[in-house]
Amino acid sequence: MFEQAFRNIDDVLRKEAGCTTELDYTEQTSWLLFLKYLDGLEQDRADEAKLDGKRYSFLLDKPYRWETWAAPKTKDGKPDDNAGMRGDDLVEFVNDSLFPYLQKFKAKASGPNTLEYKIGEIFGELKNRISSGYNLREIIDHIDALRFRSQIEKHELSHLYEAKIKNMGNAGRNGGEYYTPRPLIRAIVRVVDPQLGEKIYDGAVGSAGFLCESFDYLVATHPQRTTAQDKALQERTFYGKEKKSLAYVIAIMNLILHGIEAPNIVHTNTLSENLADIQDKDRYDVVLANPPFGGKERPEVQQNFPIRTGETAFLFLQHFIKILKAGGRGGIVIKNTFLSNTDNASVSLRKHLLESCNLHTVLDCPGGTFQGAGVKTVVLFFEKGVKTRKVWFYQLDPGRNLGKTNPLNDADLAEFVKLQKTFGDSPKSWSFDAKDIDAETFDLSVKNPNGGEVVSHRSPQEIMEEIAALDAESAEVLENIKGLLK
Repeated sequence: MFEQAFRNIDDVLRKEAGCTTELDYTEQTSWLLFLKYLDGLEQDRADEAKLDGKRYSFLLDKPYRWETWAAPKTKDGKPDDNAGMRGDDLVEFVNDSLFPYLQKFKAKASGPNTLEYKIGEIFGELKNRISSGYNLREIIDHIDALRFRSQIEKHELSHLYEAKIKNMGNAGRNGGEYYTPRPLIRAIVRVVDPQLGEKIYDGAVGSAGFLCESFDYLVATHPQRTTAQDKALQERTFYGKEKKSLAYVIAIMNLILHGIEAPNIVHTNTLSENLADIQDKDRYDVVLANPPFGGKERPEVQQNFPIRTGETAFLFLQHFIKILKAGGRGGIVIKNTFLSNTDNASVSLRKHLLESCNLHTVLDCPGGTFQGAGVKTVVLFFEKGVKTRKVWFYQLDPGRNLGKTNPLNDADLAEFVKLQKTFGDSPKSWSFDAKDIDAETFDLSVKNPNGGEVVSHRSPQEIMEEIAALDAESAEVLENIKGLLK
């Protein structure tokens, strides 16, 4: 039922001129899903209050509740077609009344971690792109038929929502920024091994894949939990920051569908925070993240960091190291050129990482791990507060070319997760003593001593020379063909 409803919604959105990609479909589905969820949450709270003999104070005034404007019902619970808006009236209400009303919640909220604040953030950034009131009515009817009050319903919906995020990640227009392959995330979470009671943070939260998988991992590894532990899971375990409005909304919706009612996600540019201002109270036990590839930050943002660079991912890595508690653990995805770049910022950052943290594991990922990203990546696993003595490398080789129709899967990473527990040697893995690292360059692009592929990275000059040579070869072939056609 859920899967068909999502298909039907996408079919309607394809008729809309303002919705042209999977990003648009996910965005528009998200704000409507959120309002449907909010209505159910408020109804549950009202029912609980009634059982306790109390009166529940609704967050939303009656005209703006889902049950009033979107899906009014008759006394017997059936849709009231006479009361429901449609056509221009519906679009006019959503654009001119509903969104402006919800945007005001941010200003009157008591703090950024309240549900009121999140309502204001979501509707302050997004806009309704559905211009036809008849299309909007059809989509609302499909969403109203969805039920996600129980954990089983939420679980099924979360899988479908994840599928939408994955499709969005493959859709271009920067969609890949929001999607890290879930098998890779699950492997990273297993290696870092978060525990109940720890605070887990992602400062480049995207679609919240790391936090969702961490939640699933903690629930699966600790099936016998107390009420207090469940409360801590809900309120004091998962934290994130996100700069982009669409990703912010998707992250909140994704966490809600996974079972976290009021996610601690803040809509902000993480890198605007000065590292010198981070205090002990701001620190976390675990950092899991995949910061944006190839982004650039302005000079005033770079001034917040001791190692100044325009490369967004390198600024994020400094932030993550700083915001970890002593003894805290990190699992960070970064471009593989970080291992060998010779610019001052890269060398200084490698030195800082090796001297302030125990970089115990480097996972080298093959090309194609990230759909459409066009870059190779590594995952850095480290513990803060202990100098690096030995680094264990694992060269991931699934034995096939990865692509859109042949993505990374959990089986591809099973050997890595197993061997990492003991830092075991294999044809794909080996250890490297930190004292053998060049003290001038701190270059980490070491060769596989077992005869595997060399973990080294060509310079931009070498790549350009190869492109020029291939262009010349192509030109020569074309000239030969022209000669044959004369």
